[in-house]
Amino acid sequence: MLSQEERLKYQVARELGLLDKLLAVGWAGLSAKDSGRIGGVVSARLRQGKKESGNRN
Repeated sequence: MLSQEERLKYQVARELGLLDKLLAVGWAGLSAKDSGRIGGVVSARLRQGKKESGNRN
């Protein structure tokens, strides 16, 4: 079972067109550029989620 953050990483990889490469070579096989792109989008979404949940209170 994947955590919510892991699922988000795979979702972002799919959106960036990197899922097939990820499944073929694994996380360690991705270039620094590719993993950085995924990490950047994931971080931005997590920050946005915290920001939105803070505005609801």
